[in-house]
Amino acid sequence: MAMDNPTFQRVAGIRVPRWSLFLLVSVLLLAYRSSMGETPGVTHAELDALGHLSELLVDGTLQHRAPEMPESLELAGEPVPLDAFGVREQLDRELVVNAYHHSSTMLMMKRAGRWFPTIERILKEEGVPEDFKYLAIIESGLEQVVSPAGASGMWQFMKETAPKFGLEINAQVDERYHVEKSTRAACRYLKEAKAKFGSWALAAASYNMGPAGVSRVLAAQGVDSYWDLHLNSETGRYVYRLLAVKEVFERPAMFGYRLPLSAIYTPYQTRSVVVQSTIPDLAVWARTQGTHLKALKLLNPWLRANALTVAPGKSYSVLVPRDEQAGAALDAANGIRVPEDSAAAVQDSIE
Repeated sequence: MAMDNPTFQRVAGIRVPRWSLFLLVSVLLLAYRSSMGETPGVTHAELDALGHLSELLVDGTLQHRAPEMPESLELAGEPVPLDAFGVREQLDRELVVNAYHHSSTMLMMKRAGRWFPTIERILKEEGVPEDFKYLAIIESGLEQVVSPAGASGMWQFMKETAPKFGLEINAQVDERYHVEKSTRAACRYLKEAKAKFGSWALAAASYNMGPAGVSRVLAAQGVDSYWDLHLNSETGRYVYRLLAVKEVFERPAMFGYRLPLSAIYTPYQTRSVVVQSTIPDLAVWARTQGTHLKALKLLNPWLRANALTVAPGKSYSVLVPRDEQAGAALDAANGIRVPEDSAAAVQDSIE
């Protein structure tokens, strides 16, 4: 019967030849690539993908493929035992969740262009593997957020824990929201955990449940590997989520993400002003710098009030938007010492 003819596909109630769907998607792909400023043409890989279109169409609906599992995987230079009991399936779950959480994943990729250059630099300076930049993603999505438990900032420090790692918190200042300082605090935490447990995977787990919690479950279960631990749901998924995000970010095209350079959020262009005396009104002070309170708070989310009290002998570095033409005049007029430009290089396109 005609209805059973495998060369036809029903779309929106209309039977159309499968070759016409192939042609339509090819034309759309060419138009998209042209709009992105790319040379028109379809690659062999794209032709191969289009060749499987009939397999992806079910009742006129385009279906998603299951994410491909990597043949091997490392976390911070340590091999992940994919063949150990339960490991492959747990990783697969997190790959599915993160690969198809499209809007959130794409926004995090965009933010990575702004914040990864700073985070990567600090991780390198502190001797922490670069893979831990993905920890900031699973903790906060690279946003300055507050958890229901009260953990704050990109690295989600609790108020009680933050001062132990050098972060200042008072009514006007909360350095859990300071990107550079909180990243260095996270590095210190991770290095202490690695020294205690001898494993970066266990160090990552301790970031979620605390070193005391990790020590307790290791002792109770008589194992020495994260991959062999029976954990609560959150910590049990935690390191797998980190691995899944790493996979999606490092092989975005494999998971259907394609972001041209123009779509990536770039690092803020700033200059750093050393403040050595109290600022009674940040809005007024911002205007003396050629900016406004909104920009000041966006660049310095660690400023939690509308004033900044500076104790004798203390100073703060405050970021303001960089204006090449106005900067020198403002510095001269206000007697401000400006260190080196703090802007990082723009990250390459996530391809």
